[in-house]
Amino acid sequence: MLAVRVASGLQGGTAVSPYSDARPDQASLISALANYAQPNDRASGLQLAGAIVLFVGCWAAAYLALRVSLLLGLALTLPAAGLMIRIFVLQHDCGHGALFRSARANAVAGTLCSVFTFTPFAHWRRQHARHHGSWNNLDRRRSGLDIYSDCRTVREYRQLSPMRRLAYRLMRHPIVAHLIIPPMIFLLLYRTPFDTPKGWRRERRSVHVTNLAILAQAVCIGGLLGFGSVAIIELTTLLMASIGGVWLFALQHKFEGVNWVRQPEWNLTAASLTGASCLRLPAVLQWFTGNIGFHHIHHLNPRVPNYRLQEAYEALPRLRAATTLGLLGGLRAVRYVLWDETQAKLVRFRDVAAA
Repeated sequence: MLAVRVASGLQGGTAVSPYSDARPDQASLISALANYAQPNDRASGLQLAGAIVLFVGCWAAAYLALRVSLLLGLALTLPAAGLMIRIFVLQHDCGHGALFRSARANAVAGTLCSVFTFTPFAHWRRQHARHHGSWNNLDRRRSGLDIYSDCRTVREYRQLSPMRRLAYRLMRHPIVAHLIIPPMIFLLLYRTPFDTPKGWRRERRSVHVTNLAILAQAVCIGGLLGFGSVAIIELTTLLMASIGGVWLFALQHKFEGVNWVRQPEWNLTAASLTGASCLRLPAVLQWFTGNIGFHHIHHLNPRVPNYRLQEAYEALPRLRAATTLGLLGGLRAVRYVLWDETQAKLVRFRDVAAA
């Protein structure tokens, strides 16, 4: 079994590879996990229908509550936000072809979810595929637009000019990165085909179709209940859901104990077990987040549906090798932002300043 955290050291000034002991049994573990990559269409359908019905019910209750009390209406957006995250996880499964057996069913369900998550399905699916091809690989990092699952090395950070270093730090300050930017991503960034090649016609079309669907539902509800009510309920729900959802995504690849490596050392099993976290939340939060905390298993086989992730975790002891985070550990994880290649570990800004 892999160690929970492989010790690192220095030999001749070069960090010992954190993946050096992570290669054995790769094929057998992947083969065993493949047994769980079998969606149950009935269970998936019930999940999808249940999440949407509950979400619509929470929104309806929140709109009605506004007539009684603003605070009561806002309070009901909290469970609605949790359900929006759950619907996003289901959309995420659809993007990996994991929720239903049929590719068409996954596409239809994912597109339906996009109206509730404000996230164009086809566009997001293709962008997200890039993440699965490069996570925790120092030689396959993208342009820097993804501040949540990407990072610079300490050496690269020190080579920046003072102004660019300040900008880099400001963008990754917890208040900016985890409270201000997340709503902007879902409200503004996902309304445009950003960073999208012109040849991605289906993906670009999905952005515009999603925008029209969101506008149509806002106009319909606003015409019935008032556009002020729509702004209060929908924006508050999206605000909380985006903050919670982005936090979940960020801590799954950037936390104390994670490993990042160069391309020659990268392999799927090691990258999954030492490059992704296992977030164990209270049962209620685990339900709202659709078991996405078992993120190392998801990376090892993205075709495992969300409702089989815990089953696989409990059945295959080798999957318990990943670093496990609790709620408090997850909240602290946002401080780790730079990869120190000499120490083979993720560090905080203040660790670099003190060096």
